[in-house]
Amino acid sequence: MPDFPNIILFAIPFFVLAMLLELYVTIKRNIETYTTKDAFASIAMGLGNVFLGFFSKVLVFGALYYVYQHFRFFEIPAAWWSFLLIFFADDFSYYWFHRISHKSRLFWASHVVHHSSQRYNLSTALRQTWSGGFYSFIFWLWMPLVGFHPEMILLQMSISLLYQFWIHTEAIQKMPRWFEAIMNTPSHHRVHHGSNPIYLDRNHAGILIIWDKMFGTFQPELEEEKVIYGLTENIKTYNPIIIAFHEWIALFKDSFTGRKSISSRLKYLINPPGWKHDGTGKDSDKLREEWLKENSN
Repeated sequence: MPDFPNIILFAIPFFVLAMLLELYVTIKRNIETYTTKDAFASIAMGLGNVFLGFFSKVLVFGALYYVYQHFRFFEIPAAWWSFLLIFFADDFSYYWFHRISHKSRLFWASHVVHHSSQRYNLSTALRQTWSGGFYSFIFWLWMPLVGFHPEMILLQMSISLLYQFWIHTEAIQKMPRWFEAIMNTPSHHRVHHGSNPIYLDRNHAGILIIWDKMFGTFQPELEEEKVIYGLTENIKTYNPIIIAFHEWIALFKDSFTGRKSISSRLKYLINPPGWKHDGTGKDSDKLREEWLKENSN
């Protein structure tokens, strides 16, 4: 198996140049997309993710390699057809990881970082988790089981991450119709970052939008409903430490303090964000249902 390079590190200069180009384009078009504090907070989160990635990738590679060495059913070589297969396998895994990250608060606690900005630009793509890399890989463990080498898996995961960088922008409105039908695009992903009830928990795609269309989570961007970025309850801070861990603190407080049954404590980990044991909470499905009733006429 070839020793593939860490393409994310090689892409960092491209990230910087692309953000500068986007800033120039949006200023020319009079689109207010960047603020200094927000952009630096996103970049800080990205740098922290890269640093912690040196440690999490040891765990991830170790887990993938252990499954590959001891439990694989087949052995898939590094050939053109295997890279085609792993493209779809990885993207399918990413869809379900991303969808569950919005539906289980245990996974949302790390993923919420990426949604915490009220701005939408290429720097937002760098606003990545500091904790998710240590456990989100479980959605990919089936891949070494069927014979994909861990090196191939990590390479394809990096390719997916690189693809998703360019879709975090308001500088591109729509791609050609055929492209919008198949691929994840800035328009589709703007919806995903929306806090509007109609947009919540939609468009979980990595590269291919077809998964959302297949599994009922697709929502087009509506001309009459401008995307409002951020969370349903924004954290209003640029402190990287708070951004990284605020939801973990809230989760542990909800799960382990107060008078609750063991079942309720566990449900805070498993159930969606917004769920409360006393029935006063509203998850995204409830918020969307209320919005649709109010806007049905």
